[in-house]
Amino acid sequence: MNTLFIILIFFSSCNRNPLKVDISDIETEIEIVRFDQELFDLPMQDTLAELTALRNNFPEFFDLFTWKVIGVGGIQEEHFPKIIGEFLTDTMIVNIKTLVENEFSDFKKTEAELIEAFKYFQYHFPEKELPTLFTMISGFNQSVVTAENIIGVSLDKYMGRDFTYYKQLSNVPMYKIKNMHPEKLVSDVAYAWAMTEFDERGTATTLLDHIVHQGKLFYFMDALLPEMHDSLKIGYTAEQLKWCKNNEPQMWNFLVEEKMLYSNRRMDILRFINDGPYTTGFPTDSPGKSGVWIGWQIVRQYMKKHKEVSVSDLMKNMDYQQILNDSRYYPE
Repeated sequence: MNTLFIILIFFSSCNRNPLKVDISDIETEIEIVRFDQELFDLPMQDTLAELTALRNNFPEFFDLFTWKVIGVGGIQEEHFPKIIGEFLTDTMIVNIKTLVENEFSDFKKTEAELIEAFKYFQYHFPEKELPTLFTMISGFNQSVVTAENIIGVSLDKYMGRDFTYYKQLSNVPMYKIKNMHPEKLVSDVAYAWAMTEFDERGTATTLLDHIVHQGKLFYFMDALLPEMHDSLKIGYTAEQLKWCKNNEPQMWNFLVEEKMLYSNRRMDILRFINDGPYTTGFPTDSPGKSGVWIGWQIVRQYMKKHKEVSVSDLMKNMDYQQILNDSRYYPE
């Protein structure tokens, strides 16, 4: 009986996720501002004064939202109150606001997931400042926008695959729409913050550099979301994830044999790291951005073999070739 107990403990410790660290002592939480509600709840009686008060409360995000997200300019412009008033009273936008309120009527679950993710962020990067997260209705513009210490997330971009308005968006392909659902919001925020905090700063020139850099960003997501399923992090279906696992050796061999890894041609790089219905050159049942998935596995193997390397150390390491070499990655 004692022997069995020891064996069970051994296997339990072997299977334990090393990124599932204890964050119970971390008390500071990310601030989440329901900017969508703040904006749409304005009485719009003394419009300029109301907008000015709102901007005074959240100056950086207010300007980011009006200039970059909905493109109506700044509050100092003469026609600004009229233009933003038209946005807030537009029939489609008002209808979307109502539908968003219904979909996210209980935002507490999403808030809890975001708070937990950024507690993991604090654990791994205690020296970094927490951003403030703002929710918004963008009229189907950017899903997530970032600036210094700011994250903005468009709730109207996470309404579910069958959301009526999505079918009318001619510029959004189906492979993107399949990931526009509430469960994808938290992983999109984590990825956007990874890109903001850990820009490759021109250090990535070859396809290998880019896939390993992307692998680092996804490992950052592993660290912030240690209990989230891989399919939600990368936006694959169960079948696409299975395809990658089953065809990992073939994909890697293709990149090696076709001398793709050290190509610095823009089209070669985009072909393997950009999203799409599938990866060009691979079968049509392959998912898009399969190079990103490979980079993720390289980084995971590197971190598994080098337990002395912290998540913070990993994100500082720009020697992509060294990460590959030290991972001893060779799928079979």
